Amino acid sequence: MEARTEVGGVRLAELMGALSYAADLGLGQPIEHCMRQTVIALRLADRLGADAGEREATYYVGMLMNAHCHADATEQARWFGDAIAFKGDGVEVLGMNTAQTIGLLLRTLASHGTAVDRAKRLASFPGAGFKQMETFLTTHSTLGAQFAERVGFDALVSLAIGQAYEQWDGKGQPLHLRGDQICFPARVVQFAGPAETFHRRHGLHAAVAMGHRGRGRRFAPEVVDAFGAHAAEILDDIDEAGSWAALLAAEPGLVRRVPATELDAVLVAIADMIDLKSPYLAGHSRGVANLAAEAARDSGFADEEVSTLRRAGLLHDLGRLGVSSGIWDKPGPLTETEFERVRLHPYLTDRMLARIPALSRIREIAARHHERLDGSGYPRGLTAALLTPPDLLLAAADVYHALSEPRPHRPPLDAGHAADELRDQVRRGLLDREAANAVLRAAGHRAPARQGWPGGLTGREVEVLRLLARGHPNKQIAQRLAVSPKTVSNHVEHIYAKLHVSSRAAATLFATQHGLMGTYESGG
Repeated sequence: MEARTEVGGVRLAELMGALSYAADLGLGQPIEHCMRQTVIALRLADRLGADAGEREATYYVGMLMNAHCHADATEQARWFGDAIAFKGDGVEVLGMNTAQTIGLLLRTLASHGTAVDRAKRLASFPGAGFKQMETFLTTHSTLGAQFAERVGFDALVSLAIGQAYEQWDGKGQPLHLRGDQICFPARVVQFAGPAETFHRRHGLHAAVAMGHRGRGRRFAPEVVDAFGAHAAEILDDIDEAGSWAALLAAEPGLVRRVPATELDAVLVAIADMIDLKSPYLAGHSRGVANLAAEAARDSGFADEEVSTLRRAGLLHDLGRLGVSSGIWDKPGPLTETEFERVRLHPYLTDRMLARIPALSRIREIAARHHERLDGSGYPRGLTAALLTPPDLLLAAADVYHALSEPRPHRPPLDAGHAADELRDQVRRGLLDREAANAVLRAAGHRAPARQGWPGGLTGREVEVLRLLARGHPNKQIAQRLAVSPKTVSNHVEHIYAKLHVSSRAAATLFATQHGLMGTYESGG
């Protein structure tokens, strides 16, 4: 991405800072963990003689390296229950011996589900579990690198994110790179993260000891040595230096901005990243954004208002990343505690975006998509007098689109039943009548029928891909399509080969980007 200094647009560092907050929550870490790891990485880079390009890449990789840690959270939750808590505890492995590590893993695998479920997990993890964990790391780094390319970062940023889980001894993922084959920003940032966590939890000496244990194995010797020699200076005033304002002020080089003409493309990339949180959400943010924008256009909104509403739709579910997939994917009723966590996600969206002045109106609309006319909504319990027309449209679009998608407790509703449910919520005083009618009118404008499928896929492969993206295992897909599991397995193999992907999350992202998940396209 070419450096831009013009007034206007949104600072790229601000957007990446918001995503770093989402990564913090997804990792089970406190807010500003990724910012503090960025400061540690920058200070290490300075002591190791990084050039300007390496230093700039280190800055952005520090905030973005873990942004896709939720991409296969559904699969993680099947093994570990609360995947966020597991990742929060998992970093402690770097300070454990083998017996302690095995003990933590066994306790986690046996922490949830029925006795039969626990026994199956414990029996299958040594084979299938470890193999899938390697796939998780490959997915996170590969999709992260693709995201960096989509938003226009320099090649070194994308390269470093793609190497985030490599190890100095060659035992990392996905390419088993060794030593100096791993680029400088990746070597520095992959150490800075656990160094920040160990320092915060256990103190300076524990962080230094953690580095020494991994020296020459997980971590580059020169990085560990530089940290060990200067740890007190590197960690000095880390809370202040890792704050939002201080880190933005420390942006290397010229201030980069995303101009208004390119902002939509960046926000779409973020929306696609958000929706990887759960297979039930594939294409949701794009679909809600497009449906709300179409309804606004039909309602006579000015072009600028339509654009603002669409952008709010793209970001409205950012806060979902801070809530465990075990809740989003739960097939049965939520407990009171679980529902309180669900109610928190619009608030998290608001807080993640609160420090980006250029997105203030977008943030306000996005954070209100679960408010209701009678005050029964959340997170603030606003009533009709305090809700604006864009708020009302986004709420109605979100409800209708969600009804048309599967959820863990129900199948998707067809268009007629979704419309009936939307009208029922109007009658109950929850949603605005005019907004709901505008959404229903817009919902009649589906994307035109395709003349062919993307990626060289066949019609049957698209059917399989859609079910795969929704999280169905091969046996369920076979039952749905009345074919054998072997046939489905062959289709999945062909799909992965044609799309050049190796995981469900990556295939889901392709399906979302190419409009295969039932999202609504703009009709105007």
